[in-house]
Amino acid sequence: MGVVIESSIWEPNPLLYIFLFLCCCVSIFYSPISSNLNRTSTIFDHGISSSFFRSQWNFLLLYSLASVMEGLWSVFGEYELASYGIGRETMITTLCYGYGTALFAAPVLGVLSDLIGHKKVCLIFCILHFLTALWKRILEQPSIFMTSICLSLANTIFSFSFETLMVTQHEKQGHRLDSLNDTFWLMTFFESACFIASQIFANWLVGNNTEKNSAPSSAIIFLATTCFTFLTKGWTETPGTASLKEYSLSFYEYIFGDKRIWLLAWAQTCLHFSIGIFWILWAPTVVADGREVQLGLLYPCFLGSRMLGSTAFPCLTSGPSSFRTEDCLVYAYIILALLLSIVAYDYQEIGVLVTLFCLFHACVGFILPSLSRLRTMYVPNELRGGMMGLSLAPANAAILLSVVQALCIWESQFGDSGTWVWRMVKMDAK
Repeated sequence: MGVVIESSIWEPNPLLYIFLFLCCCVSIFYSPISSNLNRTSTIFDHGISSSFFRSQWNFLLLYSLASVMEGLWSVFGEYELASYGIGRETMITTLCYGYGTALFAAPVLGVLSDLIGHKKVCLIFCILHFLTALWKRILEQPSIFMTSICLSLANTIFSFSFETLMVTQHEKQGHRLDSLNDTFWLMTFFESACFIASQIFANWLVGNNTEKNSAPSSAIIFLATTCFTFLTKGWTETPGTASLKEYSLSFYEYIFGDKRIWLLAWAQTCLHFSIGIFWILWAPTVVADGREVQLGLLYPCFLGSRMLGSTAFPCLTSGPSSFRTEDCLVYAYIILALLLSIVAYDYQEIGVLVTLFCLFHACVGFILPSLSRLRTMYVPNELRGGMMGLSLAPANAAILLSVVQALCIWESQFGDSGTWVWRMVKMDAK
């Protein structure tokens, strides 16, 4: 007598998307910001000069284009590897190549951006995406290792060069320093929104045709060209005049000699490490009980939570009842640690896990602009890129070691389910 086992498919409640959307709208509408009169207003307030708003939205448009390119590769890249028939061992090696490249490239690119100019490094970001997409468009099966290295370099540049370019341009144009706070949380908000849009765009480009792999590459070629043109025509920059020796002396004096900046760098390292580990572990954690889960439906929930968390930044740090950014960060990091501890030491039902992961991303959404604000307060702009690049190196090293160790454990415990390290083969947003 045969036994029929019914498969259980878990999906998030559709009302969750509506809830996150409405919360973001309400939070944005009532967001207070600082003004010259130290009064409470909204982000639609026109007390700040029109030139600042024009510069701010030009940058946000540029940053959104870059975010879409990054999001397309993060969604489509893993699906592409599966369509090529790449085995698990090769995927793991590719992941290690990427983090190994970022480990050594991050400090070098950070210093290079401070010396030659952040605009030039952002142009390199566009060129890397353009060449990678063109290579994939021309060759039927390009070298996945070279692709991993190029995309890792581009992701490293994306982590700090655009923010640093914006801050230096802001200083050059003579705008108020406190007006940067709104740009910081809007960067996090727009980046998350563009990642969600990238998922929808990638699914539309690929459709149900597994052979339609060139469509996302063509889209990235267009986006990289547009971003490159926008940078070339719309942004001017005067590169730093300091020599490498003078830069090294200043870096040692201001960065290594200030304990506050040391603490800030380690805070960035811990956040980068936790985010990297999360994106590797969340999928195998969710499906550990054997149920089928539409992972593509959870991706917007996490990023929507990050958007909501970013809108909390102006509410908590601006206005008459604001709190110190440092105090808010302490509590945010404590909450992050508690959330990850619950997941690490006690398995929960899928609904509870998703709730914890959403809270995790909400905290991340608040921490990212908070760290940007503290960098503006304590780190000289001419050393900002080097400091941010240096803080990424230990995080990438720790992630690389964790991946090698964790994969051995997964293989012994879960067998083939260890392939869920690639959090989704295709973002299936039905």
